[in-house]
Amino acid sequence: MRHPEKQSALRSDAQRNRERILEVALAELTRSADAPLSAIARKAGVGQGTFYRNFPSREALVLEVYRYEVQQVAEAADQLLCTRAPEIALREWMDRLAQYAMAKAGLAAALRQATAAYGAMKSLAHGPLTEAVAQLLAANEKAGTIRPGVTPDDFMLAIAGLWMIDPHGDWESRAGRLLDLVMDGLRAGAPGGSPQDG
Repeated sequence: MRHPEKQSALRSDAQRNRERILEVALAELTRSADAPLSAIARKAGVGQGTFYRNFPSREALVLEVYRYEVQQVAEAADQLLCTRAPEIALREWMDRLAQYAMAKAGLAAALRQATAAYGAMKSLAHGPLTEAVAQLLAANEKAGTIRPGVTPDDFMLAIAGLWMIDPHGDWESRAGRLLDLVMDGLRAGAPGGSPQDG
């Protein structure tokens, strides 16, 4: 008979292994689309058996890395709104989105190599990110810190330049300037007072 505590500990260990593999894979595949799976397993500190039990193929790994990163970005919106003022949460989330955009650019070659369904990747990201944007915009509109009536589509169009920034150049300062411009635009016409980003 299995003890519930033991099963729970095993599930917890398996989840930690899976997340460690995904974190290492994101870094390695962003650096090189041809990163060997054996090197990813070794850097994640898991055996080949554990690795292939979680990800039976390169395609499975690459798709899950992409999905995992999208989910992390989407969940960050809720976490930030719980701990920051809406305007600060929105701006910090935009920085997190920029990091995602640069990782996605690095993952693009790996995605193309791993699957012919690369064009369908947008649908994996669209839902969770649109929901996160809608949540952040609603909180800011309610607080009076952005102009009313901005839609998630408006926001995504306004930040589309993120995907044109070279991830191998000085992307952080370029993305920061772009996102500051977007925030200034969102604040223009806001009915309430606007705390300074700090």
